[in-house]
Amino acid sequence: MRVHERSPGDAARLEELIGCETDADQRDRYRIALLALRGREKLEIAGLLGVCKRTVEDWAYRYRDGGIDALKARPRGGSAPRLRGEAAARLAARLDAGATAADKVCTLRGKDVQRIVREELDTPLALASVYRTLHRLGYSCLAPRPRHEKQDLEAQKKFKEVAAPLLSAP
Repeated sequence: MRVHERSPGDAARLEELIGCETDADQRDRYRIALLALRGREKLEIAGLLGVCKRTVEDWAYRYRDGGIDALKARPRGGSAPRLRGEAAARLAARLDAGATAADKVCTLRGKDVQRIVREELDTPLALASVYRTLHRLGYSCLAPRPRHEKQDLEAQKKFKEVAAPLLSAP
């Protein structure tokens, strides 16, 4: 491939960017440009990075035509989240407070959050959108099951000491 440095020091700058980039796709874009600068052929670059030759051509030529700044991914389309700003902050505060007696559950699940958003924030959301919103707000959908208040921890400990070794014996 015939790609030359657009500005002096681009090769060193690309090496530096590769070393500190955490996004794997962006790092590969920098690597494509650097390998093209070093005179590697597109099929060789594609084999080294595990991408198709068209991808190598696209990113090498984007560097050739626009420099290092052209290697950044362009913003993708899509609609803005329906629940953002103050409404998202209100939802986060409500979730941090936990389930209330009116919720009639001990742990809030996706359907419960969907109901809360619909009733308290007047915003109907699909369940998939609820999970995306929770993820965007930094919440995880995985949580340990709650313990029942009548659970006897002492009896469990005694069972593990006495019966468990007998259960695991060959």
